[in-house]
Amino acid sequence: MTKKTADLPANWGGKMSTGSNQSTEDYETEHEIGDNNIEVMGLDIHNPVFLVSATLILIFVIGTLIMPTEAKALLDGAKGWSINNFDWLFMSASNLFVLFCFLLLVLPVGKIRLGGVDAKPEYSRLSWFSMLFAAGMGIGLMFWSVAEPVAYYTDWWGTPLNAENKTQAGADMAMAATLFHWGLHPWAIYGIVGLALAFFAFNKGMPLTIRSAFYPLLGERVWGRAGDVIDILAVLATIFGLATSLGLGAQQATSGLSFLFGVPDTINTQIIIIVGVTAVAIVSVVRGINGGVKVLSNLNMTLALLLLTFVFLAGPTLTLISYMGTTAIEYVANVIPLSNWIGREDDKFFHGWTVFYWAWWVSWSPFVGLFIARISKGRTVREFISAVLLVPVLVTLVWMSVFGGSALEQAQSGVGELANGLGSVSLAMFQMLENLPWTQITSFIAITLVLLFFVTSSDSGSLVIDSITAGGKLDAPVSQRIFWACLEGAIAIALLYGGGKEALSALQAGAITTGLPFTIILLLMAVSLFKGLQSELQNTPKR
Repeated sequence: MTKKTADLPANWGGKMSTGSNQSTEDYETEHEIGDNNIEVMGLDIHNPVFLVSATLILIFVIGTLIMPTEAKALLDGAKGWSINNFDWLFMSASNLFVLFCFLLLVLPVGKIRLGGVDAKPEYSRLSWFSMLFAAGMGIGLMFWSVAEPVAYYTDWWGTPLNAENKTQAGADMAMAATLFHWGLHPWAIYGIVGLALAFFAFNKGMPLTIRSAFYPLLGERVWGRAGDVIDILAVLATIFGLATSLGLGAQQATSGLSFLFGVPDTINTQIIIIVGVTAVAIVSVVRGINGGVKVLSNLNMTLALLLLTFVFLAGPTLTLISYMGTTAIEYVANVIPLSNWIGREDDKFFHGWTVFYWAWWVSWSPFVGLFIARISKGRTVREFISAVLLVPVLVTLVWMSVFGGSALEQAQSGVGELANGLGSVSLAMFQMLENLPWTQITSFIAITLVLLFFVTSSDSGSLVIDSITAGGKLDAPVSQRIFWACLEGAIAIALLYGGGKEALSALQAGAITTGLPFTIILLLMAVSLFKGLQSELQNTPKR
């Protein structure tokens, strides 16, 4: 880990670099030659982050595969303990992150440019947005956009704020609660992590790894054991958060293949899909961001737009337009009650959905944050927060209104399987498409989208974890990226296998358990980021 360079401050109050317009290659050469890195079997690893993280993960995978029953009991116990004792932490922290992001939009620090006053963006706005959005929520939006509103409407696992199920008011609240879980709160979490990592890497010349964001609070200790612990927690949170999404993606892809081609919907099929998609992800990893993630992300967004347009036009178009307005209004009206954790009477919904989502987003934040940091050099703080926080929320509003609104319309009208309630979460998307024209084609596109989002998430996650475990390097050996891509797939398989018939619960347990300690890390990161931005503003010459 680089400890002493011209850009690293001896103490936080001293003179600091204001950044430069140096290229990514210069950054890698100048700042990322780590004296704690060792080469083993062609791997350039940071000791002890790589070794401790890999060892703990391998122990979990092997232990779960050998003792699935015991592993499931342990996961369920950890999940219950985390939710029952720390629901207040997840809720209050997420609220603070949203408020902090809005604060950054209006404060003078918003004019700071990532990479220095002369830095230029490396990607077009369209490619930039496509990459951050596909990496941030792709699989989840495909999995839950139909299932979640129908679940709330039919009281499959609790209703938000105890709204009366199977009524129009219940449908409106179902859509508002869905947008609540996928709106400002998750993107605020992503935004803080991404901004902190981009700022300390591109403006302060530090390695692009989680520990760098804590320099204002820890000083030189970030290069020691304290920094090691932070990075290890980041790796564990990231890989379990990713595994949750990969497991959900495998479940939905299997259900789609069963629906479309009669493929057996079993855990063995899910495992085969994970193995196959991981193999494709490895090819993408080898090609790097420009040749892999960027291409896949643009393809994802194109197919997603086609599917969205089709459902919008083939479904109840006027009703869907109405849902967009109603959902936005209900979201604004209920965001505070839904954000409150004191005296909640809808405990089943509150703990089973909201707390899980907040933990899931936290566990994803190192991955998404570090990834969007890598592609956001040249953006101002205000531009970064505006794009990361507001634009995805608007897209999510449209996406959820179209897919969720179509599903609710079918459920309310007594059309198709959804009229009988939510039988299978992973099959819900295809049951909705079954009642629209060209079912075979649209279902195949949906399966393709799930698999592409699957590959993009695995690819992006491998690049990010690789960077953390290589001490912030962006040019670690390809074999190292392949190692992490394989390990992500292995954890997803272990969680599905260990969960058995309750695999969804096991996937949720992994995200919640690892998200808990990292929530505290993120709160401290927000404080550190604010101190850093204030210092940068004071030391940046006026032009």
